[in-house]
Amino acid sequence: MSAGEHDGFVPVTGFRIYYRIFEPASYTGTVLALHGGPGAHHEYLVPLADLTDRGYRVVFMDQVGCGKSDRSPDPSVYTLEHNVQEVEGVREALGLGRVHLVGSSYGGLLALAYATRHQEHLKTLVTIGGLADVPFTTAEMGRLIEGLPEGTRAVIEKYGRLGEFHHPTYLKAVDEFYHRHLCRLPEFPPELSRALAETNPDVYERMNGPNEFTITGTIKDIDLTPRLSTIRVPTLVTGGRYDEVTPNVARQICDHIPGARQVVFEKSSHVPFWEERTAFIDTLAEFLQAHD
Repeated sequence: MSAGEHDGFVPVTGFRIYYRIFEPASYTGTVLALHGGPGAHHEYLVPLADLTDRGYRVVFMDQVGCGKSDRSPDPSVYTLEHNVQEVEGVREALGLGRVHLVGSSYGGLLALAYATRHQEHLKTLVTIGGLADVPFTTAEMGRLIEGLPEGTRAVIEKYGRLGEFHHPTYLKAVDEFYHRHLCRLPEFPPELSRALAETNPDVYERMNGPNEFTITGTIKDIDLTPRLSTIRVPTLVTGGRYDEVTPNVARQICDHIPGARQVVFEKSSHVPFWEERTAFIDTLAEFLQAHD
């Protein structure tokens, strides 16, 4: 089944938000995909467009401040709450109806936050390396750092204490963490490399911090766990065995959403849709089809 592709912009909360749609000739449902970062863009999620072969329209968006969407002159706009408004604004502006919402990494946190407010617009909810409790996730990443080679761990601890997060020696150690827990492929896919290189630091450092495992930004104290029990839509919680957002984090989400199902991809870290692409798409398509 051949799929067409088109893109454009919609006005939401005073900003132009970029969207990109992959659409087969006919489809049974719509997937709305949310990227991570915060501050990255949608491009690293393009393997999800494989779902067009299973009869789904797949819609990507760049959050405000990210990718091709507008930047904000006021950085206070860069918040989880505003991102929730953006998701709902894009859904309404494009007339998507009830969607299968899929969030990766920070996008998983965003998807969960959206679901606690607007689940009436969802058919299903899927997280990929997503999180609900940022302090718990940070503690789990600290545990992963403890498992790094002694020299690498010492470098991370030393420069972390000094606050020298851009020192070349520190960045080399961070890169080793990423190759273990972000993407385990010998070479990062070009789309993932671009998303990392083009992440907007104004968003990432304000909301997250200097790197994946040093979460010091505005999201550092967010914990959605007390609200997860209100989510009643079918939920799939996925991630990799070696994920920086560990299987323990995924299990915590499952434990609080009634009927949620967890799937761990044994050869993957944070991007199983790249690391085990076929198996991931098969798993996701089976879940979506069961709830159409």
